[in-house]
Amino acid sequence: MNHKNSILIVGASRGLGLALAEEFCTRGWHVIATVRSPSPALADLKKRFPATLQEEQVDIANEASVRALRDRLDGHRLDMLFVNAGIAKSITSSASTAPERDFVDMMLVNAFSPMRFIELFESLVAPHGTIGAMSSELGSITNNGGFWDLYASTKAALNMLMKCFASRRPDDRRAILVVAPGWIKTDMGGDEATYTIEETIPLLVDMLEKNHGRPGLRYVDRFDNTLPW
Repeated sequence: MNHKNSILIVGASRGLGLALAEEFCTRGWHVIATVRSPSPALADLKKRFPATLQEEQVDIANEASVRALRDRLDGHRLDMLFVNAGIAKSITSSASTAPERDFVDMMLVNAFSPMRFIELFESLVAPHGTIGAMSSELGSITNNGGFWDLYASTKAALNMLMKCFASRRPDDRRAILVVAPGWIKTDMGGDEATYTIEETIPLLVDMLEKNHGRPGLRYVDRFDNTLPW
């Protein structure tokens, strides 16, 4: 019997995460998709792929919730773990104008929580599997253009945490990917964004499948181009 690849997508209630879940289902993967609260869109997707899609509930910013999901999934073997969850607040503000709480919330959800999740779940990922997190081109310090300052800084923090994670595991044979999808028209990206979900997600999944099981840390865009840290 052929093995069906499995992926855990964290943050799949809407936008890029939901589209990722749909694309992986279409490609025959077993998909475990998480939501913080019930998602009618994911429920509709479940009706289309009842044997392929598994829905789980977790609040990535709540440690007890994350550990409870880890207990529920104990014994699962994942080929790929991909943390998509993220938020954007005070996107046009700077440190002197934004509410302090907005920055703290973004740092918790965009950087600290994804890394905590990956550290708690990495033992479920196959030895030649893939661990990935959704970052952004804005996380590149080298390419910084002074855009969405506070959000960009949280993605740079995520990139650094992933770099530290990989550096502490020099013999890890898994692919460790920090992914920049582009500026996409979603609730977070806004209507002024450059690309649509429909044209972006197939390329993004192509890239993930291409890198699946290739050892090492990479910061890449959807075309598999390497980005400067």
